[in-house]
Amino acid sequence: MTPETLSGLANDLRIACQRVSRRVRFESADELAPHQVSALSQLKSGPLTPGELAEIERVSPPSMTRTVNCLVERGLVARDDHPSDGRSKLLELTDAGRAAMDRVARARDDWMLHQLEGLTKDEQKLLEEATRLLNRVLEK
Repeated sequence: MTPETLSGLANDLRIACQRVSRRVRFESADELAPHQVSALSQLKSGPLTPGELAEIERVSPPSMTRTVNCLVERGLVARDDHPSDGRSKLLELTDAGRAAMDRVARARDDWMLHQLEGLTKDEQKLLEEATRLLNRVLEK
């Protein structure tokens, strides 16, 4: 593959991945906004401070505070005192937050399943291989 062809592939692949990602993110928008799902997904691994969450999500602390306040009000996130830093709080998913994330994942998976069902067996196999390759690219 020539450098120009490879460059074109890189551009086309980036755009396709962005479009798929954006589409999947909005498939469950009825229950939670995409930015709320993103914040909740970061808390699946364990508690974080609001500052850590803002940094991971690459948003300003005031923006994350608004998101967290909404999630706390809805009972999806618990905000507790930090055990070693009296000035900070720890955020953690509640059982309701985990259940909401499960519903979002099911809705997104259902959407993708419906898209895949419309493809031929050969196209499905090609996407299976492409998934492995994309995961390899992400490991670098």
